Amino acid sequence: MSQAPVALLAGATGAVGRHLLERLLERPGHGEVVVIARSPAPLHHARLRWLRAELDQLAPALAGVRADAAYCCLGTTMKQAGSRDAFRAVDLDGVVAYATAARAAGARFFGLVSAAGADPGARNFYLRTKGEAEMRVESLAFPSLAIMQPGLLRGPRREFRLGERVGQVVAPLTDRMLLGPLARYRSVPVEIVARALDAAGRQALPGTQRYSPAEMDALAHES
Repeated sequence: MSQAPVALLAGATGAVGRHLLERLLERPGHGEVVVIARSPAPLHHARLRWLRAELDQLAPALAGVRADAAYCCLGTTMKQAGSRDAFRAVDLDGVVAYATAARAAGARFFGLVSAAGADPGARNFYLRTKGEAEMRVESLAFPSLAIMQPGLLRGPRREFRLGERVGQVVAPLTDRMLLGPLARYRSVPVEIVARALDAAGRQALPGTQRYSPAEMDALAHES
């Protein structure tokens, strides 16, 4: 008899990660959900294992852990990070370190939250960093890789960000003006991203799949 699938999750305390964690714990027939985070566990569940570790300690923290799938919702902002180097330490170095550890743990599926317009050759620092992370994760050759590329993430935040709060208010209006190639920059509710990640993990399509806001919405509503 095969064992129930085990999932790894990084970024479980963030807006998307919190929704995804709930879905993974509620999924029928699923096995253990192993969360790796800097903070202590805020909840307890029979199928939840919470590993507390810094980003530079991911490999030893996951040593001996077996996983079938891994989900990455890691991310920060320039304001939170305080510098470009600190931002890259999370959104590039942390993401790649986690993906590498997940691959070593046996994960055949990897789900990544990136950003619309991510490109390793972009002039914009944020999009270039996201693009580099995508490229580095893709080089790890997961049998199945799903990359979510939302525009602005819509949903409540634990900390107040004026720019994001204003953006979330006007997003439903500005989204209507983003047509054609610009549609990929439309905003996406955090719960839709989480549902799309969950669905992508269950499908585990071979190769690399990148999802635009419209594709995430369609995938989420299939689940």
